Amino acid sequence: MRFLLLFFFTLNLCATTLHLATSANPSRLNPILATDSSSGEIAGFIFNGLVKYDKDSSTIIGDLAKKFYFKDSVTLVFELKQGVKWHDEQLFTAKDVLFTYQTLISPKIVSPYSAGFRFVKSVKILDEYTIEVVYKKPYFKALETWMMGILPEHLLKDEKNLMSSKFNTHPIGTGAYKLSQLEYSKNIELTAFDEYFEGKAKIDKISFHVIADPLTRFLMLKSSALDIGSVEPMAYERQLNKDFFDKFNIYEDITHSYTYLGFNLRLEKFKNPDVRKALSLAIDRQKIVDILFFSHAKVCTGPFLPGTAAFNDKVKAPKQNIKEAKELLAKAGYTREHPFKFEIVTSNSSPIRPYAAQIMQYQLKQIGVEVTLRVMEWQAFLNMVVFPHKFDAVLLGWGLSSTPDPYMFWHTDSDKKGGFNLVGYNNPKIDKMIEDSQIIIDRQKLGKLWQRMFKIITDDNPYLFLYIPNSITATDKKIKNIQPSLSGIWHNYIKWEKE
Repeated sequence: MRFLLLFFFTLNLCATTLHLATSANPSRLNPILATDSSSGEIAGFIFNGLVKYDKDSSTIIGDLAKKFYFKDSVTLVFELKQGVKWHDEQLFTAKDVLFTYQTLISPKIVSPYSAGFRFVKSVKILDEYTIEVVYKKPYFKALETWMMGILPEHLLKDEKNLMSSKFNTHPIGTGAYKLSQLEYSKNIELTAFDEYFEGKAKIDKISFHVIADPLTRFLMLKSSALDIGSVEPMAYERQLNKDFFDKFNIYEDITHSYTYLGFNLRLEKFKNPDVRKALSLAIDRQKIVDILFFSHAKVCTGPFLPGTAAFNDKVKAPKQNIKEAKELLAKAGYTREHPFKFEIVTSNSSPIRPYAAQIMQYQLKQIGVEVTLRVMEWQAFLNMVVFPHKFDAVLLGWGLSSTPDPYMFWHTDSDKKGGFNLVGYNNPKIDKMIEDSQIIIDRQKLGKLWQRMFKIITDDNPYLFLYIPNSITATDKKIKNIQPSLSGIWHNYIKWEKE
């Protein structure tokens, strides 16, 4: 007994833990229901899709699929890896893929990710490890759709209500890590899965500390209580000394995301395009970038990622023009005696956005617009403001894909409960262009159509596109084998080691 206790104690001493922070409690650790960044990040360690991007986000490669190919322009076949296990030791099979698809298209769930499967005609099991997907017509994102995390059929086939299921807080996946502890507002712990199909991760545990306050996260990083963390530009420029750089490596690159001010276009006050244009002309976007980011961000000019086929480099950010903005407001019937008023709501999960809101409040005051501000806790912000559409304007951000799907954000059909068209944008011309784009396989032709959409959407001002921040990530030098790439640092995390 003494020997066993000593052996157990020695094992614990040798165990390694990667300490990370998340700004909010995850809402649902279920890949088809994870719509907030915290849930999505953690679920990414627990679940796998059939395919994924390679380390440079340039090529789609197999994940749970060992092979995939198109039999013709509408028929996609996946040959699945055999011997893959769920965290409860059951085997992954084609039944799980079919079940995930059937769940996503079921009226019993509300998920924005269901839109990606709208062109699927049928999903058929050919054998225990082969799936055939037939599309109604050629679809340019047919493969990307299957990056969605796959659910376990054997655990959920009899679930009455997946939206409120215990599974959402006690998930079972096929991923490199399994959930071992969930303490809301405190700690979320993942443990390496011994039988992960790509080999057990070398770091035994990942501990997510739930810390809403950005200053606390920064101080924990500085004190090495966190192994990896984001560093805000102001802190990077003014609050770090040589000791910090002796302990941490710094990786900086432009993020695949942007921040925007989105107007609730369902409200009468925002339906006038002159009003939206006036608000846009009042904002000095470069000044926001200069004040809040120094040289660690760039002005955002539209809805698609710079450097991709969808980006329109001929569209420039509006220059601040106070005179024209005032004239447009006057034309719309707003005067000093009858000023335009609205509220900006944002979350404290981002340390930058509340300050950006304050700067815009000041800039808009210069044209006589009265802005009130409200800063909320992340989950309350999502559940009480964003998804019920109970706002004048929201200050939020979106992640960007190198292959965008405008349908999810800009098509009228996505203006619904659970959809990502949060502001209620409705432009029949854009709807038609999006519908036409879905079946275009020629990437050059598709790129030109996306670029036209880029200009039309930007000219409509449903959002004020504000800035694209750089990602400044500090990693403790005790973490070995990190290989930065175009997609960031996480692509090979199962090979990381911690001294």
